[in-house]
Formats: sequence, C-alpha cells, structure tokens
Amino acid sequence: MQALEGVRVLDLSRLLPGPYCTQILADLGAEVIKVEEPTLGDYMRWFPPLVGGVSAFYLMVNRNKKSITLNLKNPKGREAFMRLAKTADVIVEGFRPGVAKRLGVDYESVKSVNPRIIYCSITGYGQTGPYKDQAGHEINYLAYAGVLSLTGQRGGPPAIPGVQVADLAGALYAAISILAALRHRDRTGTGQYIAVFILDCVVSLTCLQAGFYFATGRPPLRGEFMLQGGVPCYNIYRTSDGKYIAVGAVEEQFWKNLCKALGLEEFTDYEYAVGKDREKVYQALAKKFESKTRDEWVEELKNVDCCCTPIYTLDEVFSDKHVLSRGILEEIEDEQLGKIKVIGYPARLGSTPAVVRSSPPSLGEHTEEILASLGYTEREIEEMRREGAI
Repeated sequence: MQALEGVRVLDLSRLLPGPYCTQILADLGAEVIKVEEPTLGDYMRWFPPLVGGVSAFYLMVNRNKKSITLNLKNPKGREAFMRLAKTADVIVEGFRPGVAKRLGVDYESVKSVNPRIIYCSITGYGQTGPYKDQAGHEINYLAYAGVLSLTGQRGGPPAIPGVQVADLAGALYAAISILAALRHRDRTGTGQYIAVFILDCVVSLTCLQAGFYFATGRPPLRGEFMLQGGVPCYNIYRTSDGKYIAVGAVEEQFWKNLCKALGLEEFTDYEYAVGKDREKVYQALAKKFESKTRDEWVEELKNVDCCCTPIYTLDEVFSDKHVLSRGILEEIEDEQLGKIKVIGYPARLGSTPAVVRSSPPSLGEHTEEILASLGYTEREIEEMRREGAI
C-alpha cells in the first residue's frame, strides 16, 4: 500500500508548478485527476519538442494521472466539477487571483459542499500585496527575489539558471504543505486553504545569501559569495578539451588533498583566499587543470578524497553508471507512444515506495469514466458534449 492511497486530488493547474506538485502526490499513491479545458487543455501539452505529437515537457510532469475535460464557464461543466469536488480530498489550482472565484470553483464555493477539502492555490505573487495582479513567469520571480542578481560570472551580467528553480520551489512547497494539511485533517477532521506564492518560495531559497546581507549590511556581488565561486576551493575550472571540472573542496582536508594531488602544496592554506591572493591561487589551479582533459583529471583524481567532479551534459548524466545504478531513470509503456523515459521519484520509502504506474493521460482520456462514476448517464454525457460542457 502506498502512503497516499485513497487520497483524491483534482488538479486545475497547468504548465509546471502545479503539475509537478501533483505528480509528486501521484507517485506517492494519490489518485490525481487533471481537470482541463476541453479544446486545448493544459497547454504544456503542445510545447516543443514533440514526441508523437505530445510535448516532451508534458510527458515529464504528468504521469500517474487521469484527465477529464470540463468547461468551467458552462453551468453543466461547473456543476460536474462541484459533484467531483464533493468526492475529493485535495484541489490544486494555479489561476491568477480572483479567477477561481469568478468561475465559481474557489475555496469557499468548494468548502460549502465539502468542508473537509484541502484547497491549494499556487500563484506567482500571492493573493494580496502590490504585485498580486501582475502576470509573471519563472524569470520574473527570480528577478524579484534577487536570484538573478546573484547568478552569473564575477563582473558579468545576470544569468538565467539552467533549471526552473522558482517553479519547482513552488511545486515542492505546495506538496509539502498539502501533506501537512492532510496530517492535520487526520487529527482534526477539518480541511484548510493553502496559499503558495512562488516569489516567497524563491526568497526563502536565498537563506544563506540573505544571511550574508543581514550580517554585513550589503548584498553579495555576483561571484563574491563563497558558494558562488568566490573562493578557489569552490569553483569551476576549464580543462584542455574545453570541458570543465567542479571543485568543492570546502573542508580543509579536501583542499589539502587536492593541492597535494595537483602539486600545488604551497597553496594549502589559501582555500579561502580573497582579493589578490584569490586571483593568484585561482590562476594557478586554472593553469594546472588546463594541462589535461576533463576525463584525464577524473581518472587521476578518482582515488583522491577532494570533492572534484566532471561537469556533465545531460547525455552524460543519463549514461553515467552511478546514476543508472540508482534507478532514477524509468520507462513507462504508452499505448500510442510506446516506451517513454521519465525521471522517477528520487527518494526511497522503505514501506510505502513511490511507484511509476501509468503514462501521462491524453486530453480528456477519462472524462466518460469519471462522469459515469459520479452518476451521469450516457445520454447526459452526450448532451454535455453537444453543449460544450465537456
């Protein structure tokens, strides 16, 4: 039995934050039903690159789910949603503030028919505050949170991170909060409203950099903070073949081991060098690493306890023997697309393991099945289809 078996989640969200959150819940055993607009649905479905006409991005964050199409602007579509909401434990939505209320599917409306509901709203800037009505995406939240100002080369312009830090942070905080709310309901029998603001989530991730600011009274510059490459012992070095090595020799013993292996023992006391000393040590390591290829360094340092690793591209990640040995890469069989590769659940639960059970659903794949389970007849379902409710 899985941890969330018996929990029904209605997912009104689109794109990345909400679907990633609900995929976590689905992997842990929840029944997740995507509630989608009938014509386009979750428009993540159509983002290139496409695999058999379906977005590769959509396939990565929507496994283990069902899909029903409901036009929430149609009275019959909204009525069907409320009937479905009566059977749900959790609702996740990602509308801009006020939209759910205009559609008649907001927390108070659902609570009136299901007092035990846990209702999670994921928004960019929150339900209150000066920015609440602003549109935004990942890059905007990172900008407001100061993350872009901290990302990039020393003296260079801000850089966009290579993964969607903000959206995924929002998804993780939403999932954690939903699990906490389910635990609270187990104890008290009452549901609750959860508001997740992606900007706040990203601000929370700046905890160390904020600590620097609170302590010194000034924000760290790009490349100045220790864990951003501000010191020689925690940095990136180019190799002779144009590839790179990541050095994370923060602790004294790792740094000493590295200096000894490189023949640079004169720098063993300079791991946290700043100013001119930093540049001198950094250049010495840079020159040394440029004398061999990345893989030659990997081989030479493999038995040295010094926290040095190759910087992989994704094709190397998914062919790495350690990554493959952990079982993080899984395959799902899809009726139309054949075998689909996905990244599995990254934690191992000893008694209630996460399971990759089914491929992502096609748009409206389970509409008739779900409506029938709510008591709709074939005739009523066909009538709803003609009227554009589904």
